[in-house]
This record gives sequence, structure tokens and C-alpha cells, in this order.
Amino acid sequence: MKHTILRKQFLAHVAQTSPSPMLVGVERAEGVFFYTPEGKRYYDLVAGVSVSNVGHSNPAVVAAVQEQAARYMHVMVYGELIESPQVRYAARIAGLLPGGLDSVYFVNSGAEAVEGALKLAKRATGRTELISMRRAYHGSTHGAMSMMGAPEGEEWKNAFRPLLPDTQAITFNDFADLDRITHRTAAVLAEPVQGEAGVRPPVPGYLEALRRRCDEVGAMLIFDEIQTGMGRTGAMFAMQRYGVVPDIVCLAKAFGGGMPLGAFVAPHAIMETLQSDPTLGHITTFGGHPVCCAAGLAALEYLLEHHVVEEVEAKGALYEELLRDHPAVREIRRSGLLLAVELGSSERLYRIMERFKEIGILSDWFLYCDTAFRISPPLIITEPEIRESAALIRQALDEFGE
Repeated sequence: MKHTILRKQFLAHVAQTSPSPMLVGVERAEGVFFYTPEGKRYYDLVAGVSVSNVGHSNPAVVAAVQEQAARYMHVMVYGELIESPQVRYAARIAGLLPGGLDSVYFVNSGAEAVEGALKLAKRATGRTELISMRRAYHGSTHGAMSMMGAPEGEEWKNAFRPLLPDTQAITFNDFADLDRITHRTAAVLAEPVQGEAGVRPPVPGYLEALRRRCDEVGAMLIFDEIQTGMGRTGAMFAMQRYGVVPDIVCLAKAFGGGMPLGAFVAPHAIMETLQSDPTLGHITTFGGHPVCCAAGLAALEYLLEHHVVEEVEAKGALYEELLRDHPAVREIRRSGLLLAVELGSSERLYRIMERFKEIGILSDWFLYCDTAFRISPPLIITEPEIRESAALIRQALDEFGE
């Protein structure tokens, strides 16, 4: 009865993003699972879209949240007072990032991180042109939406025009397209591994060539590591896996340890351009909230202390090994524990999604690829859990044949 009332209130009062929400109730979550009010268990193979990297209800994160909430929460607009969780987390992140990325501007979300990074690049270069990649997703705010890769993004962008002027999209992994980056370009925004395109890793040499082209024309390279950061690809940051350092990096999702937190990070000399002409060139009220920073720092320390990231590549490879020989699987694209299992048919995918829901698997498809389903579980998933969840996936695939 209680759940029925909640369902009705959910539909009546919680703004919906589609006409057909999943309508699965959540009572509690732990590790790689969440449970409905009726006690049904689900394997969470989405992890909040790569948010819950250290697992649900991680004791270290819960303790950090409780301790900081009891000490103080919001005190003053970000950037004015010295608050220990912000300072400690910023220093820790700066120590792990390569290439002089040492100044951390905390915000609330990935879209806000992108917005701040675009402003910073325009301010630091004095240029206006912004370049993104086709089939890219960077957020739903006006600036971030402007960087949704054309023409695929028009389905979402067109209803909200006009958006940012002086933007264009090039094709990820297309070396010839790099010539479109010119001395007019303020920044190129790219995911080191494309996520919503259906997990598209860079081909050998592409990110290096992109870095060289930006250097040649004086454009800034911005990496969106919102989904790939914090260990998802088998390195703490995907830039480390692929050996290319951007001028600015955007972080969010797992960066907050399950709490809402994002950041854009740049060398201090670049970041300080936001301090003058005008003063307060970028500002946020809740960015760097002390409870969120405490949670993010606890999650990061957990990843490091338990050597979680070092095991990610082997776990992703195990999923690939267990699924790739199924007749229904056309291809598996992967970077660490970010996988797209390609079925080659959107109609089959939607049917399998419904079957997943029945047997206790939470997955989803990709914004620009509705023929593949996502596997991006918490990074702490164990080998027995990988094998059991893969067996459930194969069971669902068996029911629909080739």
C-alpha cells in the first residue's frame, strides 16, 4: 500500500524526463546491489551512470558524510572561507593529476564543470569558437547542450535554440577533421573515451594528434572525464591510460563518492584569469559543499587504499570473455569497466531491457547508440558477482535467440 502511494506521488509530483519511466522502487542499496520495497534484488550495472564506483553504502563514505554533517555543512559562498574538506580534496586531486593540473574549481555537477571550463577557455584565450565531437554528450544546460555533437544532437537541441554561437563538431577518431581546429578556436572539448556514443575508445595516435593540433594553433584542449574519471577505465583518469594531458579537465559523477560534486581543473596560471576583468568571473553557492567534498575524498582514499583501480582492467576483460561468444552479441566495445554490448538491433535491445528488469539486472542503452546495452557496475564488483551477472545476461539473451 505504501509503495502504491509513493508510485502515484512520484508520477504526480516528481518531474519526469520521459513518458515511460522504469517505476522500480528503491528501498536500500549495498555494494553492487539495490533492493525494492518488496525485497527484490537488482544487480546495478549502471552505477548511477558511473557514479557509485566504490559501491552503494560504502562504510568509509557513509562515515565521512556523517562526521562532516555533524561538524558543519554550508557556511559561506564557495571560495571565501578555508574549509578543510575542500582544501584536502583539492590538494589530493592535484597531486594525482598529471601535467600541472593543480587548481581545482569545485561545482555541483558535470554540466556545471563543462560550463565553467568553456568560460575559462574563452577567457584565457580571448577567442570564441568552441569545437566538440560528433555523438558527444556533455550535459543539458545551454552551454553544455551547445556542445552536443551535431548533427545527432539536434533531436535534443533543436527545441531549445538559440544556443551558443560559434560552435562546430568534428568526428572523433578522424585525423583529417583535425584541420578544422584553427587559430580562431578557443577550445576543443572531447571525451578521451566517448560514452554516450556507445563506448568508443580512441584509435592509436588520435589523442596525441589532437593534442598536437591544439598546441599548433594555440587552442585549449578540454577533456570531459566526467564518466571516465576516478578509475572507470583502469587508470585513475583516462588521460593517464592514453598518455595525453589536456589544458583543462572536467570531473563529476564518481568524483563525489555518491554525493553531487563536480570540478574543472587547470593549471593555476590559467585558472587565475577568472579572478579579474571581471572579478568573480565564475561563482557558485554550493560548489565544493563540505559534505560532498568529504564524501568524494573518502571514496578516493578507498580506491587508493584497496587498490581498486588496479583490478578494473581484469574485471572488464572477464565480462568481455564471458559474453563475447554469445550468438546475439555482435561486438563488445570496452575501456576498463565501461562496456557497450552491441546487439545490432534497437528492437531487440528494448525487449532485452524489459527482460533484464524482470530477472534483476539494471542496465540501459546509450544516447547515441540504442543498439547496445551498458555494463558499468561499481568498480568493487567481485569475480563471483561478475560471473553471476554475466550468466543472468546470457539467460536473457538466450530467450531472444540470435
